[in-house]
Amino acid sequence: MSIETSESILIVDFGSQVTQLIARRVREAGVYSEIAPFTQAEAAFARMKPKGIILSGSPASVPADGSPRAPQVLFDSGLPILGICYGQQVMSQQLGGQVEPGDAGEFGRAFLTVTEPCVLFDGLWQVGERHQVWMSHGDKVTEFASGFRIVAVSDGAPFAVIADDTRKYYGTQFHPEVVHTPDGGKLIANFVRHVCGCRGDWTMAEFRKTKIAEIREQVGDARVICGLSGGVDSAVAAVLIHEAIGDQLTCVFVDHGLMRLGEAEQVVGLFRNHYNIPLVHRDASTLFLKGLEGVTDPEAKRKFIGKTFIDVFEEEARQVGGADFLAQGTLYPDVIESVSFTGGPSVTIKSHHNVGGLPERMNMKLVEPLRELFKDEVRELGRELGLPDIFVGRHPFPGPGLAIRIPGEVTRERCDILRKADAIYLDEIRKAGLYDAIWQAFAVLLPVRTVGVMGDFRTYDSVCALRAVTSTDGMTADIYPFDAGFLSRVATRIVNEVKGINRVVYDYTSKPPGTIEWE
Repeated sequence: MSIETSESILIVDFGSQVTQLIARRVREAGVYSEIAPFTQAEAAFARMKPKGIILSGSPASVPADGSPRAPQVLFDSGLPILGICYGQQVMSQQLGGQVEPGDAGEFGRAFLTVTEPCVLFDGLWQVGERHQVWMSHGDKVTEFASGFRIVAVSDGAPFAVIADDTRKYYGTQFHPEVVHTPDGGKLIANFVRHVCGCRGDWTMAEFRKTKIAEIREQVGDARVICGLSGGVDSAVAAVLIHEAIGDQLTCVFVDHGLMRLGEAEQVVGLFRNHYNIPLVHRDASTLFLKGLEGVTDPEAKRKFIGKTFIDVFEEEARQVGGADFLAQGTLYPDVIESVSFTGGPSVTIKSHHNVGGLPERMNMKLVEPLRELFKDEVRELGRELGLPDIFVGRHPFPGPGLAIRIPGEVTRERCDILRKADAIYLDEIRKAGLYDAIWQAFAVLLPVRTVGVMGDFRTYDSVCALRAVTSTDGMTADIYPFDAGFLSRVATRIVNEVKGINRVVYDYTSKPPGTIEWE
């Protein structure tokens, strides 16, 4: 991280699956936050100079040998600390309390009762009230460190919330960061605003100003190459960098022929004509589609498209020449994954989104202006930069494009058929005012042909499947519950308007067990 801010919260990660949500809740309160694995927390603390600290949950057990601990410097700092689940337990243990394995854990929805006033509850919970929270713990604190008092209890946790007001240490046995704790975001906001004293004025306008200055300082008078995919991340990164350094930026748009209807024209029109950003548009559709002939395995498709994309991008970048920097739309979740608390290897980023391998191959340095942001924050920044909503609000689209929405062999004809069906589907979703309520919606052209009757003629054509899901992060997803009338209307239009399809079905599978994409 390189961003500079006068107010920040350090989140110490002990390996919880939902640590990212803590960072999101802090930022929703208008305060900048960063996550550091417990092994790197001391260095992050020294660099950030935060106004408060949050200790995350963990799959580990505090009494177990070798289980994670927080650096002592955090407790010596005199800063406010909030411990969540394992964070509460490890804080108790390190400050002189006792934690033991529980006879029975407490998992899922629970109800706590507020027993004493607490600054975390200001304007939110009153003594005697019961509130829903989300528990997920097996260990229990059997003896609290000196100075703590219990301010809320539940049936399975007589220590649901603890407080040491003098040192400004607080602990929740439940997880306030998850949506299953309805008031959890407000509890976290009370900690960062009321306890830590943060003003809550971290905004996208301030981020934009700070990041532009950073880009100028990093790049100087050098040139930058940015690969445009047509997606939100690369579009926002390109516009931000262009605002910082102008024509020192050149964008390269590799059109692999696997994009949605009219998408390539939109990209070229926006960046070349509207923003006047120097843009190289390479139509490589013939190269990609020729290479996909006879390829049916999904992973083989992905690998071919990724490798070919890098080859074409490198070729075009060398034609431009003279660039010292490569711009990528890396987001904060990628950064978090790459420095996981286990110290594991960096996450493998799909090469079509972030042109993996190119910085080393081309001896280029990286410019990653979005690496502090979550996806929803990138969209907010895009709006701050004036990008049209057709780009900012666009549903996620896979790097391999339509190739993984066409199970079986990919051909130009099948791509054209799918493009038309997909456009009709999205058009009807927009007309119904549902586009923003859906995380991702798309059509799939199945390698199945069925008999149909159109007019007085027998048909033997392809089946189109429709997919629409709701999600917050793409890790899990539920199907969108369209009414029958909507699905009937879409099916009628597709069958009537798209030659080559005579049957339409709707995918009712959630994730898990299914994935969002079909391949």
